[in-house]
Amino acid sequence: MLYKFQSRAASDLLMLEPQGRRILEIIGKYGEDRRGILQTADMGGAIAALEAAIAQEEREAAEVAAQAQADNARGGENEEAVSLRQRATPFIDMLRRSQAAGKDVVWGV
Repeated sequence: MLYKFQSRAASDLLMLEPQGRRILEIIGKYGEDRRGILQTADMGGAIAALEAAIAQEEREAAEVAAQAQADNARGGENEEAVSLRQRATPFIDMLRRSQAAGKDVVWGV
């Protein structure tokens, strides 16, 4: 299943359901209904929430990396993952463009 985010100020953005759900949970817009709208007045708060979540994830990743480095010294494995920053950057860009143009962002599955 895919989430399709649309705005008249930016290109459409597609996300797989788990990543789209995580983004919507962070901005407080995930619920029973699989469709929604983010109005321009709410975009600043959504961007701030995403940036705070990214910063938190990066702090946690730094701690995990330090532990992994210690484990690697003992012969453990280091696993790479796609970060929230990589997943959320296109969405944040869409929000900034939409906010500047005064256009809402809508989504559906």
